[in-house]
Amino acid sequence: MDTATRAIISNDIALSIRERIRPPLKWAGGKGWLVSHLRTLWAEHSHRRLVEPFCGGLAVALGLMPEHALLNDINPHSINLYRQLQAGLRTELSLRNEADYYYERRKEFNALVAEGKADSSHVAALFYYLNRTAYNGLCRFNKTGKFNVPFGKYATIKYKKDFAAYQQVLKGWEFSAVDFQDVTIQPEDFVYADPPYDGVFSQYTKEGFSWDDQERLAMWLALHPGPVVVSNRATERIRALYKKLGFKLQLLEAPRRISCTGDRTKAREVLATRNIKHVWT
Repeated sequence: MDTATRAIISNDIALSIRERIRPPLKWAGGKGWLVSHLRTLWAEHSHRRLVEPFCGGLAVALGLMPEHALLNDINPHSINLYRQLQAGLRTELSLRNEADYYYERRKEFNALVAEGKADSSHVAALFYYLNRTAYNGLCRFNKTGKFNVPFGKYATIKYKKDFAAYQQVLKGWEFSAVDFQDVTIQPEDFVYADPPYDGVFSQYTKEGFSWDDQERLAMWLALHPGPVVVSNRATERIRALYKKLGFKLQLLEAPRRISCTGDRTKAREVLATRNIKHVWT
């Protein structure tokens, strides 16, 4: 069987699984809309390990369905949830779309984290509940590391208590919660990076993400000898940075998912690639 045929079969299987397995978290700036573009680039490399230094809500990994993956995010609470999903998470936590109850659970979550008890299945369930119930699905922490998103006021919310379906899908994936530069990548890895975007609010962790971090990331990615794809907001300085480092650029019209002004106009984003055949359509 040739590579193209294997890629088609792999994509068909992935599509079938994705109908049942969706990202478990809401995620500001999630990349579900980008998966169709990435799948074109991934097709010739699907035998490789997928590495994501900023795996976020898992939309890309669950969209591409690699057999092996190294998925990292600086947010330890999302990573704890994913590790618990690997273990077949089931929760008895009451999941209520009620403001008072939400703030009680937020207080409990922050207290357990402060006590150094953040790696449990109970805290993973709390994080899932807070994420699904919070305003706009935001995942935001203050400088002391406390989750501080207000109640979301949704009319209805579909919650899950049994996550057993994720266990098989995630079994070949490794998760970590470190700075991107501490992610150990192999020369043959396929790296997809989706950092906090340049010029927009980035306090989703207490560390934040500065322009110095943007430059540090771009230079780190440019050193990788294997295929690299990175998405970012198409600011002039981001485009200049990646072009200078030898990346090929494609501009995309992206849906604006989160906006404090209610603006839903399309945002301009850039997809930058290295060591990948230029297959834009």
